[in-house]
Amino acid sequence: MSNLSASIVLITGAASGIGAATATALAGAGARKLILVDRDEDRLRDFAFTLPCERQLIVGDVCDESLWAAADLTGLTHAVVNAGIAAGGMIDALSFAEWRRVMSVNLDGAFLTLQAAMRAMRGSKGAIVLTASAAGIKAEPGIAAYGASKAAVIQLARIAAKEGATAGIRVNCVAPGGVATPIWSDAPFFQDLVRSQGSEEAAFAALGSQATPLGRLATPEEIAAQIVFLLSDEAAFTTGACLVSDGGYSL
Repeated sequence: MSNLSASIVLITGAASGIGAATATALAGAGARKLILVDRDEDRLRDFAFTLPCERQLIVGDVCDESLWAAADLTGLTHAVVNAGIAAGGMIDALSFAEWRRVMSVNLDGAFLTLQAAMRAMRGSKGAIVLTASAAGIKAEPGIAAYGASKAAVIQLARIAAKEGATAGIRVNCVAPGGVATPIWSDAPFFQDLVRSQGSEEAAFAALGSQATPLGRLATPEEIAAQIVFLLSDEAAFTTGACLVSDGGYSL
């Protein structure tokens, strides 16, 4: 993956989960500089300190247009559009405010990040990966806002791939199923599962055994490896693709 050895990569949602795992993998692949974005300043600074490359930190919400207007993305070669939030609720009980909260981060934030990255990457012939979800492919009760936002992210990546092709910018997305990350922590059903199983690790194991044919959840590092592949020259002829990595959940 030699094209990443001098790369400057933007990563949103970088302080934990898939974002942090991807930053760690890219630093290990020789990235020259990582531009790390997250709204949790303390966690972002603590994590960035562990990375063996140049770091630039941007603290704020990805759905804030002024954040991107002020962002210095000079020399950007690659981007990982990863920030997102989870939410649940049946359509007939879901408030419009909750719908907008999810759409604001997961879709508006993805659009603004993608727009800023594509503008900054003109002439770089680089690559972008968006984090979607298997929830954007498979319908389940209670995930209207989250599932719709991630389905839109998949289509957004496809359109961006067509628009970016003339500039040599590849755009793909990954659609993970369940991944053992902090995004589950605020979900009431997962909190109940932690209490019944005795630990978060046991709750993840129980969730994975119920949700996927492979009988487990993915690790953030597994998804990060797929993102790094899509950013690299090994995927040089791949654009507009959605890599589903869900342990068979969507079968």
